[in-house]
Amino acid sequence: MRIILFFDLPTETVKDRKMYTKFRKMLINDGFIMLQESVYSKLALNPSIANSIREKIHKNKPPKGIVQMLTITEKQYNSIEYVVGEKNNEIIEDTERLIIL
Repeated sequence: MRIILFFDLPTETVKDRKMYTKFRKMLINDGFIMLQESVYSKLALNPSIANSIREKIHKNKPPKGIVQMLTITEKQYNSIEYVVGEKNNEIIEDTERLIIL
């Protein structure tokens, strides 16, 4: 599963910019990967992990702005159609798992 997070936060005042930076840093420290500006994605191995990710977002939500979450399957995520631009190949995003014994 993937959790895709979309947000639009105000940056008009110094306090707004601080809250934006704090929220964005929390996402990055929690393992979210930026897909586009203000669009982040994180892999969740099962529904209980997805729920804990959603709960953490709710606990760390900024006081103003819009934050939206969408949970989709890996198959749906891999079927994203690029109309303009290309997929970033620097990040390994594969449904296969590597097991080293």
